[in-house]
Amino acid sequence: MKHTPTKLALALACLCSTVLVACSDKPAEKGEQAPHVSINTDPYPGTYTPIAGKPTVITNVTILDGVGNRIENGMIYFADGKIVATGETVEYPADAVVIDGEGKWVTPGIIDNHSHLGVYPSPSVGSTSDGNEMTKPVTPGVWAEHSVWPQDPGFGRALAGGVTSLQILPGSANLFGGRSVVLKNVPSRTMQDMKFPDAPYGMKMACGENPKRVYGQKGGPMTRMGNVKGYRQAWSDAQAYMREWDKYEADYDAGKDPKAPKRDLDLETMAGVLNGDILVHMHCYRADEMTVMMDMMKEFNYQISSFHHAVEGYKIADKLAENNVCASMWADWWGFKLEAYDGIRENIPVVHAAKACAIVHSDDELGIQRLNQEAAKAWSDGKRAGMDISMADAWQWLSANPAKSLGIFDKTGSLEVGKNADLVLWTGNPFSTYTKAEQVYIDGGKAYDLKSPDSWPLSDFEVGQVGEGDVK
Repeated sequence: MKHTPTKLALALACLCSTVLVACSDKPAEKGEQAPHVSINTDPYPGTYTPIAGKPTVITNVTILDGVGNRIENGMIYFADGKIVATGETVEYPADAVVIDGEGKWVTPGIIDNHSHLGVYPSPSVGSTSDGNEMTKPVTPGVWAEHSVWPQDPGFGRALAGGVTSLQILPGSANLFGGRSVVLKNVPSRTMQDMKFPDAPYGMKMACGENPKRVYGQKGGPMTRMGNVKGYRQAWSDAQAYMREWDKYEADYDAGKDPKAPKRDLDLETMAGVLNGDILVHMHCYRADEMTVMMDMMKEFNYQISSFHHAVEGYKIADKLAENNVCASMWADWWGFKLEAYDGIRENIPVVHAAKACAIVHSDDELGIQRLNQEAAKAWSDGKRAGMDISMADAWQWLSANPAKSLGIFDKTGSLEVGKNADLVLWTGNPFSTYTKAEQVYIDGGKAYDLKSPDSWPLSDFEVGQVGEGDVK
């Protein structure tokens, strides 16, 4: 869906040195224009620095490239943080690190597009519960990154499971829950050091039982029709806000001296969606509700990037494909509440078979450690149902498709030449429950080594508090 940049979009793109500034403090003389007002769209810039790496080649290895191809007894060479070559044979310099991959597999790093690590960290107590702003149903102005606790031990556990990037989302209590942030899964002291360079922001929305349960006795909404009214009113308010900024810009361009609209952080985020800069990720289970949400996105001319959970995605897989909306799903979670009751184990492969964008996600601090096994369960369920999906195609559920949903597929999600060297060397077939991630590389730097426990990431919070079964 194309979006024409509005005057507000152009204003938001004009960065100034503070969050909201004019180009001068000098007051306007009578008949003169006041300084133009602009908004900084990146007030919390990332400071990510890649782990230092060495030119490396892995030989004699089975490669799944993330876009449907499989190479037996292949080679992959990466250097300077990028994939340089893959194939049956590749050229590489004499000083490159050479790893014999006999009996092992290489895949793109896993990308989890639905995680709450850092905002619902371990230990899970009220003091660290920072994912849901349950004060009113419309809170798009809050940003998940301002709740991320980098000391969450879950980041290191996810890394050991082959997760190289992840989207941190607000929770699903609200109609509009706030902005998400995409992180590189590297140990860090600060959220800014983990931010994926140039990744678009997302905005979390939620339909169904959660908002009506949370707000039904607190002023509403208390029904699904109330949910939809709440979305539509908020989108209408955002459109009005954009018109105010359009008028300000037009009047300023015409030489007038207009007063800039009052800044509204909730409407600012929603305007970012309407002008195409922020991606919508929507918690939604039922097929009928997802269909209504796609109608609403057409009414207000925005694009839903992905429905999350989508337990009934199989019922409308063709509509997902037609509307270019991904479905981020569990392999076999269902039945824990009524809207999750009508699930089938073949959900993910059915969505894939309809040529829609199918994704395996975690939404869980334990599941994120074993997403390769979650994909394997869904793949085998599809096989038993007669869907002949190759492992190479199924790996798209863990890398290429989530990267597309996050707007970062031009940078990661596959082992194509020129992309970030985000990859995993597995001890065997990654669709086996016996296989572990042996080495994990992020931008070509070794972030995890199974055989070197002393190098494993250790959260400050874990010092002196070793968990059962841990090696520290």
